[in-house]
Amino acid sequence: MPEVPEVEALREFLDGHLVGKEVARVLPLSINVLKTYDPPLTALEGATVSGIERHGKWLDIVAGGSGLHLVIHLARAGWLRWKDEFPATPPRPGKGPLALRTVLTGGDGFDLTEAGTTKRLAVHLVRCPFEVPAVASLGPDPLDEAFDRDALAALLAGERRQLKGALRDQRLIAGIGNAYSDEILHAAKMSPFKPVQNLTDDEITVLHDAMRTTLNSAIERSRGVAAGRLKAEKKSGLRVHGRAGETCPVCGDTIRSVAFADSSLQYCPTCQTGGKPLADRRTSRFLK
Repeated sequence: MPEVPEVEALREFLDGHLVGKEVARVLPLSINVLKTYDPPLTALEGATVSGIERHGKWLDIVAGGSGLHLVIHLARAGWLRWKDEFPATPPRPGKGPLALRTVLTGGDGFDLTEAGTTKRLAVHLVRCPFEVPAVASLGPDPLDEAFDRDALAALLAGERRQLKGALRDQRLIAGIGNAYSDEILHAAKMSPFKPVQNLTDDEITVLHDAMRTTLNSAIERSRGVAAGRLKAEKKSGLRVHGRAGETCPVCGDTIRSVAFADSSLQYCPTCQTGGKPLADRRTSRFLK
């Protein structure tokens, strides 16, 4: 799933490709993609894009003059693909991964696609982005200048969850998902199962530093990369996530994985858990 670095890179890409251009039409091509009906998508026709914003993992295309926001969540298998031109024949709804097409008056634009059978990509056309409940409930952005070490400490005060779950909670901190929570905890040398309430003041400082460094480094790697190559860029920069069985680039130990019902986490035992493999939640016993 695209997280803060990839969505921020997409925001920058669209800022350079969309802003100042006029929308000709927006075509929903999947029955599940559009989550709102008032105002209709036709209200965007003739509107000029005035800005691109990001709310956690959500993209927000602002249509100046109309006061409308096209708010997009790419979910796990969604992506944005820029097109300099489109085929003359209109696409057929419900065929293949194409979910929504936005065409500009100059003939260029973008497609939203979603692979697989589980369709979670979401598009909302609203007058204010905070009309989208998931956007309204987001926690602070970890890249915000105001999100300093003390702000993180205040958020974590009273938490009783494990670190991995807390970092992924969009209502606590916006934009960090499964991949970058693994990367942040590896950089901080902390177990994903460590209880938040057990963090010391020094460990909160380390966690904050790891969070900012990891996310900012990923953004720098992604900056200037074409939209279609951002997913590959994300994978190439990950040190532990998705690399179970490979060698830890820091200590040389073997990266291990813990599987859950619909996801998994990866970690390095030497760097993060004192050399002790974590319990796989499917078996509730320590791996040997």
